[in-house]
Amino acid sequence: MSRAPLRVAVLGAGTVGREVVRSLIECGPDLVAADGAPFELVGIAVRDLGKARAAGLPAGLLTDAPAHLVADPDVDVIVELMGGDEPAHTLIAAALAAGKSVVSANKHVIAHHGPDLEATARRTGATLRFEAAVGGGIPVLGPLATDLAANRVISIRGIVNGTTNYILSAMADEGRDYGDVLAAAQAAGYAEADPSGDVEGHDAVNKLVILARLAFGIWLDPADVVITASADGPGAGRPGITGVSAADIATAAAGGRTVKLVAEARRAADGSIEASVLPTALASDSALARTAGVLNRIEVEAVPVGTVAFSGPGAGGAATSSAVLGDLIAISRELGSTWAGLPPAAAR
Repeated sequence: MSRAPLRVAVLGAGTVGREVVRSLIECGPDLVAADGAPFELVGIAVRDLGKARAAGLPAGLLTDAPAHLVADPDVDVIVELMGGDEPAHTLIAAALAAGKSVVSANKHVIAHHGPDLEATARRTGATLRFEAAVGGGIPVLGPLATDLAANRVISIRGIVNGTTNYILSAMADEGRDYGDVLAAAQAAGYAEADPSGDVEGHDAVNKLVILARLAFGIWLDPADVVITASADGPGAGRPGITGVSAADIATAAAGGRTVKLVAEARRAADGSIEASVLPTALASDSALARTAGVLNRIEVEAVPVGTVAFSGPGAGGAATSSAVLGDLIAISRELGSTWAGLPPAAAR
């Protein structure tokens, strides 16, 4: 028996949003699961209507009022791809409070407002899915919540920020200092004009908080994640990679090691979760050290499975849209939120 279409509104038509809209329009029938509902794109919220029309987005679906789409009773699913804290947070919260399903790639909102958003979704029975918030197109959150649910996770660590990995890789390959490589990365479009969110470790912190929710059943406070290197490590005393020098890279290389910005959460002996995002000198022959450029890699150590790893493109419109569309298909199949059958998160 055919099911009524799920009416989808996309908030934001940037790098990822354009790819999602294109797929919904051009590949709609291919996105229908055998046990799921089809999709109907009913609205696209953008900041600049003229620019969106010029880019070829369907004029009849465009609006510059995302709140109207969230409030519209004829919209079933909100796909939030705006980024930033507000108004994205308010729009997601309002949609969940109204019982609407939400798909988001917004790691900042999920990491900083996760406890409240999860509580609202559980209270109203709404679905909240956010696979695209970590690792771009790498499927890691879903497996943590489902395929690895029988395991006790000991640690989760990885390279989860492509900008810093690109910079550190270039420093190692070219022997140049941090400031020079950062400037080149900005000129090439690999780093933002204000790169602080990436280079100081905040982006990786947000992703680690989300990974820890699925791995350990708790929403960490982003402010509690350590981002300042110790005095005896690369980049001593500075946040993220901002203190890593060419000398740090050379010293590590002389000892057969490679410096990477590693996000790690680990279960301590007393049961607490220790979390950090720090430049780390890794054995150069390890898989994590060999993860170069903008690729991401996430490793999970758990009992009884041992160690498993997830690797692939960590950013980009096409890769990230894969995760967004996968979440939409999961909603059409009524598979529930990203945390699947895991119990509610423990309080911070």
